[in-house]
Amino acid sequence: MDTKLDLKIATTTLAARGYLNLPVPSRDTIVSEIKRLKKEKNAVILAHYYQNKDIQELADYLGDSLYLAKIAAEVEADMIVFAGVHFMAETAKIINPTKKVVLPDLKAGCSLADSCPPADFKKFKEQHPEALVVTYINCSADIKALSDIVCTSSNAVQIIESIPKDKQIIFAPDKNLGRYLIKETGRDMILWEGSCIVHEAFSFEKIVTLFKEHPQAKFIAHPESESQVLDVAHYVGSTSGLLKFVKEDDATEFIVATEAGILHEMQKRAPHKTFIPAPVEDDTCACSECAFMKLNTLEKLYLCLEHELPEILLEENLMIQARLPIERMLEIG
Repeated sequence: MDTKLDLKIATTTLAARGYLNLPVPSRDTIVSEIKRLKKEKNAVILAHYYQNKDIQELADYLGDSLYLAKIAAEVEADMIVFAGVHFMAETAKIINPTKKVVLPDLKAGCSLADSCPPADFKKFKEQHPEALVVTYINCSADIKALSDIVCTSSNAVQIIESIPKDKQIIFAPDKNLGRYLIKETGRDMILWEGSCIVHEAFSFEKIVTLFKEHPQAKFIAHPESESQVLDVAHYVGSTSGLLKFVKEDDATEFIVATEAGILHEMQKRAPHKTFIPAPVEDDTCACSECAFMKLNTLEKLYLCLEHELPEILLEENLMIQARLPIERMLEIG
Protein backbone atom coordinates (compact mmCIF):
# COMPACT_ATOMS: atom_id res chain seq x y z
CA MET A 1 0.00 0.00 0.00
CA ASP A 2 1.34 3.43 -0.94
CA THR A 3 0.34 5.64 1.98
CA LYS A 4 1.92 8.70 0.36
CA LEU A 5 -0.28 8.23 -2.70
CA ASP A 6 -3.35 7.76 -0.51
CA LEU A 7 -2.41 10.92 1.40
CA LYS A 8 -2.07 12.86 -1.85
CA ILE A 9 -5.44 11.60 -3.13
CA ALA A 10 -7.17 12.40 0.16
CA THR A 11 -5.67 15.88 0.30
CA THR A 12 -6.65 16.58 -3.30
CA THR A 13 -10.21 15.38 -2.65
CA LEU A 14 -10.55 17.62 0.40
CA ALA A 15 -9.16 20.59 -1.52
CA ALA A 16 -11.69 19.98 -4.31
CA ARG A 17 -14.45 20.17 -1.72
CA GLY A 18 -13.11 23.50 -0.50
CA TYR A 19 -12.74 21.92 2.94
CA LEU A 20 -10.26 24.38 4.39
CA ASN A 21 -12.24 27.34 3.05
CA LEU A 22 -15.38 26.50 5.02
CA PRO A 23 -16.47 29.12 7.59
CA VAL A 24 -15.10 29.01 11.12
CA PRO A 25 -16.08 30.85 14.32
CA SER A 26 -14.39 34.09 15.27
CA ARG A 27 -11.24 34.06 17.38
CA ASP A 28 -13.35 35.10 20.37
CA THR A 29 -15.54 32.01 20.22
CA ILE A 30 -13.51 29.31 18.45
CA VAL A 31 -12.07 27.81 21.64
CA SER A 32 -15.51 27.42 23.24
CA GLU A 33 -16.84 25.95 19.98
CA ILE A 34 -14.03 23.40 19.86
CA LYS A 35 -14.81 22.39 23.45
CA ARG A 36 -18.50 22.11 22.59
CA LEU A 37 -17.84 19.90 19.57
CA LYS A 38 -15.44 17.75 21.53
CA LYS A 39 -18.07 17.04 24.18
CA GLU A 40 -20.88 16.63 21.63
CA LYS A 41 -18.94 14.10 19.56
CA ASN A 42 -17.28 12.28 22.46
CA ALA A 43 -13.85 13.15 21.06
CA VAL A 44 -10.44 13.56 22.68
CA ILE A 45 -7.64 15.79 21.49
CA LEU A 46 -4.12 14.35 21.63
CA ALA A 47 -1.40 16.94 21.04
CA HIS A 48 2.37 16.84 20.79
CA TYR A 49 4.56 19.34 22.63
CA TYR A 50 5.62 20.80 19.27
CA GLN A 51 2.13 22.13 18.49
CA ASN A 52 1.21 25.81 18.77
CA LYS A 53 0.57 26.83 22.37
CA ASP A 54 -3.14 27.48 21.70
CA ILE A 55 -3.58 23.85 20.65
CA GLN A 56 -1.48 22.58 23.55
CA GLU A 57 -3.82 24.38 25.95
CA LEU A 58 -6.87 22.66 24.41
CA ALA A 59 -5.44 19.15 24.49
CA ASP A 60 -6.94 16.46 26.70
CA TYR A 61 -3.58 14.69 26.55
CA LEU A 62 -0.32 16.49 25.85
CA GLY A 63 2.93 14.59 25.53
CA ASP A 64 5.72 13.01 23.55
CA SER A 65 5.38 10.16 21.04
CA LEU A 66 5.60 7.36 23.63
CA TYR A 67 3.04 8.88 25.97
CA LEU A 68 0.63 9.66 23.14
CA ALA A 69 0.98 6.14 21.72
CA LYS A 70 0.06 4.67 25.11
CA ILE A 71 -2.89 7.04 25.46
CA ALA A 72 -4.13 6.28 21.94
CA ALA A 73 -4.26 2.59 22.86
CA GLU A 74 -6.34 3.28 25.96
CA VAL A 75 -8.84 6.03 25.11
CA GLU A 76 -12.51 5.09 25.07
CA ALA A 77 -13.77 8.15 23.19
CA ASP A 78 -15.46 7.64 19.82
CA MET A 79 -13.02 9.90 17.98
CA ILE A 80 -9.33 10.72 18.38
CA VAL A 81 -8.30 14.13 17.08
CA PHE A 82 -4.54 13.99 16.73
CA ALA A 83 -2.89 17.40 16.76
CA GLY A 84 0.50 16.35 15.51
CA VAL A 85 1.88 15.00 12.26
CA HIS A 86 0.70 12.25 9.95
CA PHE A 87 2.79 9.34 11.29
CA MET A 88 1.47 10.04 14.81
CA ALA A 89 -2.16 9.89 13.68
CA GLU A 90 -1.35 6.71 11.73
CA THR A 91 0.11 5.17 14.89
CA ALA A 92 -3.05 6.03 16.84
CA LYS A 93 -5.18 4.34 14.17
CA ILE A 94 -2.93 1.28 14.05
CA ILE A 95 -3.11 0.61 17.78
CA ASN A 96 -6.79 1.53 18.15
CA PRO A 97 -8.25 0.54 14.77
CA THR A 98 -11.92 0.65 15.81
CA LYS A 99 -11.70 4.38 16.61
CA LYS A 100 -12.15 7.18 14.11
CA VAL A 101 -8.84 9.09 13.94
CA VAL A 102 -8.68 12.52 12.35
CA LEU A 103 -5.83 14.95 11.73
CA PRO A 104 -6.41 18.72 11.35
CA ASP A 105 -4.22 18.97 8.24
CA LEU A 106 -3.29 15.94 6.12
CA LYS A 107 -0.27 17.86 4.80
CA ALA A 108 1.26 17.78 8.29
CA GLY A 109 3.98 15.32 7.39
CA CYS A 110 7.48 14.67 8.70
CA SER A 111 10.84 15.19 7.00
CA LEU A 112 12.31 12.25 8.93
CA ALA A 113 9.53 9.87 7.91
CA ASP A 114 9.85 11.09 4.31
CA SER A 115 13.58 10.31 4.35
CA CYS A 116 12.80 6.58 4.45
CA PRO A 117 10.82 5.50 1.36
CA PRO A 118 9.30 2.02 1.94
CA ALA A 119 10.48 0.49 -1.37
CA ASP A 120 14.07 1.63 -0.77
CA PHE A 121 14.04 0.49 2.84
CA LYS A 122 12.70 -2.93 1.86
CA LYS A 123 15.71 -3.40 -0.46
CA PHE A 124 18.05 -2.16 2.30
CA LYS A 125 16.55 -4.67 4.74
CA GLU A 126 16.98 -7.50 2.23
CA GLN A 127 20.73 -6.78 2.13
CA HIS A 128 20.93 -7.73 5.83
CA PRO A 129 18.60 -10.75 6.14
CA GLU A 130 19.88 -11.77 9.59
CA ALA A 131 19.38 -8.34 11.17
CA LEU A 132 16.57 -7.40 13.52
CA VAL A 133 14.92 -4.14 12.44
CA VAL A 134 14.36 -1.44 15.06
CA THR A 135 12.60 1.65 13.77
CA TYR A 136 12.06 4.99 15.41
CA ILE A 137 8.34 5.74 15.73
CA ASN A 138 8.85 8.76 13.44
CA CYS A 139 8.21 6.69 10.32
CA SER A 140 5.31 5.69 8.09
CA ALA A 141 2.96 2.76 8.66
CA ASP A 142 4.66 0.98 5.75
CA ILE A 143 8.05 1.20 7.48
CA LYS A 144 6.58 0.01 10.79
CA ALA A 145 5.17 -3.00 8.93
CA LEU A 146 8.73 -3.85 7.82
CA SER A 147 10.02 -3.65 11.39
CA ASP A 148 10.53 -6.09 14.25
CA ILE A 149 10.14 -3.51 16.99
CA VAL A 150 9.48 0.22 17.23
CA CYS A 151 11.02 2.67 19.69
CA THR A 152 10.70 6.30 20.71
CA SER A 153 13.45 8.63 21.90
CA SER A 154 12.16 8.01 25.45
CA ASN A 155 12.68 4.25 25.41
CA ALA A 156 15.22 3.72 22.60
CA VAL A 157 18.12 2.81 24.90
CA GLN A 158 15.90 0.34 26.79
CA ILE A 159 14.70 -1.22 23.54
CA ILE A 160 18.23 -1.66 22.13
CA GLU A 161 19.51 -3.10 25.41
CA SER A 162 16.65 -5.64 25.43
CA ILE A 163 18.01 -7.25 22.23
CA PRO A 164 20.56 -10.09 22.60
CA LYS A 165 24.12 -8.82 22.10
CA ASP A 166 24.85 -11.35 19.37
CA LYS A 167 21.93 -10.12 17.25
CA GLN A 168 22.68 -7.76 14.36
CA ILE A 169 20.49 -4.63 14.37
CA ILE A 170 19.28 -2.31 11.63
CA PHE A 171 18.20 1.05 13.05
CA ALA A 172 16.09 3.44 10.98
CA PRO A 173 15.31 6.07 9.94
CA ASP A 174 17.24 8.61 12.07
CA LYS A 175 21.01 8.34 11.70
CA ASN A 176 21.64 10.93 14.44
CA LEU A 177 19.54 9.09 17.01
CA GLY A 178 21.19 5.87 15.81
CA ARG A 179 24.69 7.24 16.40
CA TYR A 180 23.65 8.44 19.85
CA LEU A 181 22.31 4.95 20.66
CA ILE A 182 25.52 3.31 19.47
CA LYS A 183 27.44 5.56 21.85
CA GLU A 184 25.05 4.94 24.75
CA THR A 185 24.64 1.18 24.38
CA GLY A 186 27.92 0.11 22.78
CA ARG A 187 26.00 -1.77 20.08
CA ASP A 188 27.31 -1.74 16.51
CA MET A 189 24.18 -1.06 14.45
CA ILE A 190 23.53 -0.69 10.73
CA LEU A 191 22.06 2.78 10.22
CA TRP A 192 19.66 4.08 7.60
CA GLU A 193 20.76 7.54 6.43
CA GLY A 194 17.67 9.54 7.41
CA SER A 195 17.35 12.71 9.48
CA CYS A 196 15.02 15.44 10.74
CA ILE A 197 15.58 18.81 9.06
CA VAL A 198 14.43 20.59 12.22
CA HIS A 199 17.03 19.00 14.48
CA GLU A 200 19.77 19.20 11.85
CA ALA A 201 19.25 22.96 11.54
CA PHE A 202 21.09 23.86 14.75
CA SER A 203 24.33 25.78 14.32
CA PHE A 204 27.20 24.41 16.41
CA GLU A 205 29.16 27.65 16.06
CA LYS A 206 26.22 29.83 17.12
CA ILE A 207 25.52 27.57 20.09
CA VAL A 208 29.13 27.95 21.25
CA THR A 209 28.79 31.74 20.91
CA LEU A 210 25.55 31.65 22.90
CA PHE A 211 27.37 29.71 25.64
CA LYS A 212 29.75 32.65 26.03
CA GLU A 213 26.84 35.08 26.28
CA HIS A 214 25.08 32.93 28.89
CA PRO A 215 27.85 31.24 30.91
CA GLN A 216 25.45 30.09 33.66
CA ALA A 217 23.05 28.40 31.24
CA LYS A 218 22.89 24.66 30.71
CA PHE A 219 22.62 23.37 27.16
CA ILE A 220 20.15 20.54 26.58
CA ALA A 221 19.41 18.73 23.32
CA HIS A 222 17.18 16.14 21.69
CA PRO A 223 19.09 13.08 20.35
CA GLU A 224 17.85 13.73 16.80
CA SER A 225 20.42 16.56 16.72
CA GLU A 226 23.81 16.07 15.07
CA SER A 227 26.64 14.44 17.03
CA GLN A 228 28.74 17.57 17.47
CA VAL A 229 25.76 19.34 19.04
CA LEU A 230 25.08 16.42 21.39
CA ASP A 231 28.74 16.23 22.38
CA VAL A 232 28.60 19.67 24.05
CA ALA A 233 25.22 19.20 25.75
CA HIS A 234 24.88 19.04 29.52
CA TYR A 235 21.92 16.74 29.01
CA VAL A 236 20.55 14.75 26.04
CA GLY A 237 17.02 13.39 26.17
CA SER A 238 13.59 12.95 24.67
CA THR A 239 11.00 15.72 24.85
CA SER A 240 9.64 14.30 28.11
CA GLY A 241 13.19 13.87 29.39
CA LEU A 242 14.05 17.48 28.60
CA LEU A 243 10.95 18.69 30.42
CA LYS A 244 11.79 16.64 33.50
CA PHE A 245 15.39 17.87 33.48
CA VAL A 246 14.59 21.60 33.36
CA LYS A 247 12.07 21.25 36.16
CA GLU A 248 14.35 19.30 38.49
CA ASP A 249 17.80 20.75 37.72
CA ASP A 250 19.20 23.56 39.87
CA ALA A 251 20.05 25.77 36.88
CA THR A 252 17.73 28.71 36.17
CA GLU A 253 18.70 29.25 32.53
CA PHE A 254 18.68 26.74 29.68
CA ILE A 255 19.61 26.75 26.00
CA VAL A 256 17.26 24.27 24.33
CA ALA A 257 18.02 22.37 21.11
CA THR A 258 14.75 20.89 19.94
CA GLU A 259 11.58 22.14 18.26
CA ALA A 260 10.67 25.47 19.84
CA GLY A 261 7.08 24.48 20.65
CA ILE A 262 8.32 22.70 23.76
CA LEU A 263 9.35 26.02 25.36
CA HIS A 264 5.69 26.75 26.17
CA GLU A 265 5.39 23.68 28.39
CA MET A 266 8.83 24.26 29.89
CA GLN A 267 7.81 27.77 30.94
CA LYS A 268 4.60 26.43 32.49
CA ARG A 269 6.46 23.79 34.51
CA ALA A 270 9.28 26.10 35.61
CA PRO A 271 7.92 29.67 35.39
CA HIS A 272 10.84 31.15 37.34
CA LYS A 273 13.39 29.84 34.83
CA THR A 274 14.62 31.22 31.49
CA PHE A 275 14.56 29.18 28.26
CA ILE A 276 16.52 30.18 25.18
CA PRO A 277 15.93 28.40 21.87
CA ALA A 278 19.19 27.11 20.36
CA PRO A 279 20.17 29.10 17.25
CA VAL A 280 19.97 27.65 13.75
CA GLU A 281 22.09 28.12 10.63
CA ASP A 282 19.44 30.18 8.85
CA ASP A 283 19.93 33.83 9.80
CA THR A 284 16.27 34.59 9.04
CA CYS A 285 15.07 32.31 11.88
CA ALA A 286 15.61 32.78 15.60
CA CYS A 287 14.80 29.18 16.50
CA SER A 288 14.04 25.80 14.99
CA GLU A 289 10.37 25.21 14.23
CA CYS A 290 8.75 22.32 12.41
CA ALA A 291 6.71 23.77 9.56
CA PHE A 292 4.69 20.54 9.39
CA MET A 293 3.71 20.68 13.07
CA LYS A 294 2.69 24.30 12.70
CA LEU A 295 0.28 23.52 9.83
CA ASN A 296 -2.28 22.58 12.47
CA THR A 297 -4.20 25.67 13.63
CA LEU A 298 -7.23 26.37 15.81
CA GLU A 299 -9.28 26.94 12.66
CA LYS A 300 -8.29 23.56 11.19
CA LEU A 301 -8.87 21.90 14.55
CA TYR A 302 -12.41 23.28 14.57
CA LEU A 303 -13.09 22.14 10.99
CA CYS A 304 -11.65 18.74 11.80
CA LEU A 305 -14.05 18.28 14.72
CA GLU A 306 -17.05 19.77 12.94
CA HIS A 307 -16.75 17.68 9.78
CA GLU A 308 -14.80 14.68 11.21
CA LEU A 309 -12.29 15.07 8.42
CA PRO A 310 -9.59 14.41 7.27
CA GLU A 311 -9.86 10.83 8.54
CA ILE A 312 -6.89 8.47 8.72
CA LEU A 313 -7.74 5.31 6.78
CA LEU A 314 -5.38 2.35 6.44
CA GLU A 315 -5.74 -1.13 5.01
CA GLU A 316 -6.46 -3.79 7.63
CA ASN A 317 -3.49 -5.99 6.67
CA LEU A 318 -1.12 -3.05 6.90
CA MET A 319 -2.44 -2.15 10.35
CA ILE A 320 -2.02 -5.73 11.57
CA GLN A 321 1.59 -5.88 10.33
CA ALA A 322 2.45 -2.44 11.72
CA ARG A 323 0.76 -3.10 15.08
CA LEU A 324 3.02 -6.00 16.07
CA PRO A 325 6.29 -3.99 16.42
CA ILE A 326 4.42 -1.23 18.28
CA GLU A 327 2.92 -3.74 20.72
CA ARG A 328 6.38 -5.23 21.29
CA MET A 329 7.62 -1.74 22.19
CA LEU A 330 4.76 -1.12 24.60
CA GLU A 331 5.36 -4.50 26.27
CA ILE A 332 9.00 -3.60 26.92
CA GLY A 333 8.41 -0.04 28.05
